[in-house]
Parts: sequence; C-alpha cells; structure tokens
Amino acid sequence: MVAIAFGDRATSDTVVRLRTHEGRDDWFYCHSKVLIEKSKYFAERLSDDWPTCQIIDSRNCVEVYCQELDFNFHVTALRLLYVKGPHKCYGVRNALGILQVSIHLGCHQIASDCKEYLEAVPWEEAEEEEILKTIPNLGEQYKSILSRLQPVCQTSLTGIFISAIRFATSSPPISMRELKSSAQEQLEYMLTEDDDPPLFALDDEFIRSVVKDCIKRLLCRFDSFVELMLTVSIDTVLESKVHEFWSHLCDISWACQILGKMEIMKDLVHYWLEASANILRAAEHVKSVSDDMDIEIKIVEVVSKVLETIGFGNAIVPTMGRISLVKIWLPFVQRVRALLEQDKIMREEDSPAKLDGEIWQGLESAFVSIILTLPSSDQAAILSDWLRSEHAGYPDLTEAFELWCYRTKVARRRLAALEK
Repeated sequence: MVAIAFGDRATSDTVVRLRTHEGRDDWFYCHSKVLIEKSKYFAERLSDDWPTCQIIDSRNCVEVYCQELDFNFHVTALRLLYVKGPHKCYGVRNALGILQVSIHLGCHQIASDCKEYLEAVPWEEAEEEEILKTIPNLGEQYKSILSRLQPVCQTSLTGIFISAIRFATSSPPISMRELKSSAQEQLEYMLTEDDDPPLFALDDEFIRSVVKDCIKRLLCRFDSFVELMLTVSIDTVLESKVHEFWSHLCDISWACQILGKMEIMKDLVHYWLEASANILRAAEHVKSVSDDMDIEIKIVEVVSKVLETIGFGNAIVPTMGRISLVKIWLPFVQRVRALLEQDKIMREEDSPAKLDGEIWQGLESAFVSIILTLPSSDQAAILSDWLRSEHAGYPDLTEAFELWCYRTKVARRRLAALEK
C-alpha cells in the first residue's frame, strides 16, 4: 500500500483551494479518502450529490473560504487530518483557532482533541478573555471548557473561606509566612467591592461569627506574647522575638482591614484600648534589641485604624477610654513621625522605613475628631501638652484648638441662654 502524505502531488486526487476575501488563493494537494473519512464538510462536497464538484487535471477541487486571520489555522487543520493519534495543539490560541476551524469543517476528532487540550492546560489572562469570548458561540458540547471559570456554589465558597481565614489567622512556621500572606490578600480580595460585588454578603451573620472567632484567637495569641515580653528582662530579648512581635502586628493590621470592611471593628478596638499600655511597654523592650522602625510603623498602622474607627463613631468607647487612647498614642505617634523624618534627612533620600501619607492624614483627622468629643477640661490638658511638645508640628491639632477656644469663650453665654 502506497503511503500518502499531505501535499503529495503525485498521489493526490483532490485539491483544496483555500481562499480569502482579500484575494489569497492557495492550493493544497490532498486525498479524498482522508478528507471524506475525517471531515464531514469535505465528505459532503466530494459526494455525488454535491453539484459544484469540479475536475481539474483529473482531480476533484473543493473551495474553502476563510478570513485572513484564520488562514494558518485552516492549513494546520488540513495537516492534522493526516496525523494519527492525539493531535498536538502547541498553545492555547492555536488550539482555539484550530477548534473553530475543525468545527466548521466537521473534523470531530480534531475538535475533540482541541477541547481536551484547552480543558487541561493553564491559560494566561489574555487567553482566558479570548476563550470567554469564543467558546459560548461554539455549541453546548464545548461549554465544559469553561468549567474552571464557572461560579462556585455557596457551600464550596463558605468552605474555602473558613479554611482560608483560619489559616490566615494562625501561627504557622516562618517558612509558610509567604503562603499565609497570600491567604490574607485573597481573603481581603474576596470581601472587596470593586467592579464585582464581594463573594459574600458582608452582613452574613455566619461569616461574621467565623471571622470574629478567628480574630479573637489571633488577639489572644498576641496578648499572651505581649505578657511574655513584659516578664522577661530586656537583656534576654532575642532578635527572633522582634520578628515575632512584628509578625503579630502585621496580622492585626490586616485584621483591621477585614473587620473594617465587615463593620465589626468593635471587639478589636476594645481589646486595643485595654492592652495599649502593655503594648507600648513591650514595644519599648523590643526597641532595646532592634534599631529599625518596623515595629513602630506597624503599631502606628494599627493605631490609625483603631482611632479612625472611634473617630467615625463606628465603635463607641467611654470617655475615659478615649482620653486614655489619646494620651498614650498621641506622644508615641509624634515621636515615630519625628524619627522617620530625621531618618529621611540623614539619608538624604527616601527612607526604607516610611508610612503612606494617607495614614498620617487619617491619624491627624482621627485625633482631632476624638479630642473634640472629650470634656473641655480634658481637651485643654491635651492641647496644652501638644503646644508644649517639641513635636507640635504633627499632628496639626489647630482645628481642635480653634474650636475649643470658641466653645470655651461662648460657653457661659450659651449655658445662660439655656437656663433662661
């Protein structure tokens, strides 16, 4: 038996004229036996019932029109008709193009191989978008290609969320820190409203209870660590403890983002209020071991979230608690800001230890808001300390000072009018 091959003119009995509307007209020497066996399109046109079958130097001729962009895919599909076994597609875009051609030509085996290939290989983002535009138009039997992009049922969503939040708030080995950070990022993404709604309703009571429980365990571990730091002497504080402290603070800063989105910051705010004095003392212990500002920066990040929550009225804290928070954290924030500015000047360039400008602005607004909720005498004491401070430039409490002056000056007249 004579072996036949694509393009072998000597054994060919059929010419496939591949033509485009732009005027391209290429001839490919093929074999009717292969075309009829593997393509419904060619089988119909090479049958006795097809009226336009032509003869050119004793060969059948079949014309196929296509777009210029699809020309090479048609050539590849013709070549694949001669290949035995599973067909190799060599890339997602190639497979997608060949799939469309093979469906048009009725090459069911090639189409099936392209389908299996697309289901099995990874896609880049641009390829994914192209697949999304193309596959829905190809028919029901090809919808399974999109299975990895289908919405997930609520039960599966809830299951992966619970697993992720538990891992993200756990204390894995340092070697798994990157994996934990990734879980935290994805949880934040799940709950973010951007072009698409969050994966969960932010007021879902079950999800909220799971988050609260996980954050509670995280805070308990941090509290135990702080207590431990206060019981050891400064001389015995190890570098590993510094990193552990920083790691805990990173988790709490991230937790603030999650709790803020779900509007359930109250428990964390009240914990921070109770633990503030101890946290500050523990930070001072750590400072004896490490000269960098990483710990202070993370503390400032958390303080900003806590104070903004109170300042916006999203967590109600008693008057004495608000006074305590301002008196503890205002001097600390001023000191950290001054040290960062000094470090920047000494380096004559941007310091690696720095905070986003929005955090400083948010902190300043929060301090002003909270101070203005305090009794006048407490406002006076805080503002007096601020004016005497060598770091009075930040935060700028001018707004609070001006309003305190106005309220104080008109207080007697206002109250007298009320008594009348």
